[in-house]
Amino acid sequence: MSTVNIQAVETYLRDLQNRICAAFEQLDGTAKFQHDVWTRPEGGGGESRVLADGAVFERAGVNFSDVSGAKLPPAATAQRPELSGRGFRAMGVSLVVHPRNPYQPTAHANVRFLVAEAPGAEPVWWFGGGFDLTPYYGFEEDVRHWHATARDACAPFGAQVHPKLKQWCDDYFFLKHRNEPRGVGGLFFDDWREGGFDASFALMRSVGDHLLPAYLPIAQRRKDMPYGQRERDWQLYRRGRYVEFNLVWDRGTLFGLQSGGRIESILMSMPPLAAWRYDYQPEPGSAEARLYEEFLIRKDWL
Repeated sequence: MSTVNIQAVETYLRDLQNRICAAFEQLDGTAKFQHDVWTRPEGGGGESRVLADGAVFERAGVNFSDVSGAKLPPAATAQRPELSGRGFRAMGVSLVVHPRNPYQPTAHANVRFLVAEAPGAEPVWWFGGGFDLTPYYGFEEDVRHWHATARDACAPFGAQVHPKLKQWCDDYFFLKHRNEPRGVGGLFFDDWREGGFDASFALMRSVGDHLLPAYLPIAQRRKDMPYGQRERDWQLYRRGRYVEFNLVWDRGTLFGLQSGGRIESILMSMPPLAAWRYDYQPEPGSAEARLYEEFLIRKDWL
């Protein structure tokens, strides 16, 4: 089995944060990321970067964290109870972009690494991450491009990897209390150790490296489309679903809260504005209804 190289993971993640922020600033054209370096009393820290009130992005957050502690939080051991009580080091880059234009979708991505250690025992490590797309209005060419790029990210690792990670994403980003998907999916993986450290690290890098090729062409197509108050109201309403998922179901949010993480960094994924309407149903035959009927469904887009 290949040797664990934590320094290589950190170097990659910091470079990924830099590359993504530079690309988003160039796309926006007006706003810049605010950099906020923080430390965590229990161990470690990170750097949060937030772009706000831009021409393209109402808010974009790209966070690097590298935290450690004496005991894994429950969110990390729920599916691995044998690791309870181990010390840990966890690092990753996570991002969420909330665009201004309702025709431009929200995107989320995360790549991460965790190692759990105990005296006299072999370290246990794994990778995780993925990316997913949450449109407010459906465009088939956008969704097909997104999933084709996700397939390309997985291709070097075997034909079985993309279908597995796509289904994992569909299963994970699902609002059980609403019985509906959060968006149109993408990739998701966790507790990943297949092929040893080098192979698993290579998959994480490939997922991270394909985020910009997946999202930027879609953003370029949609960022300048004309829209009105109706589209804005729908965007805010659908953003409410995003908030619900993050606060009720997301394991990353729970891990951050349970591990005593920095609240501002954990909740930077929230949209600056969202709305809820009681028992709202979109007008039959409308573009809003079409999102539910043709896009928020499980489908092989390729």
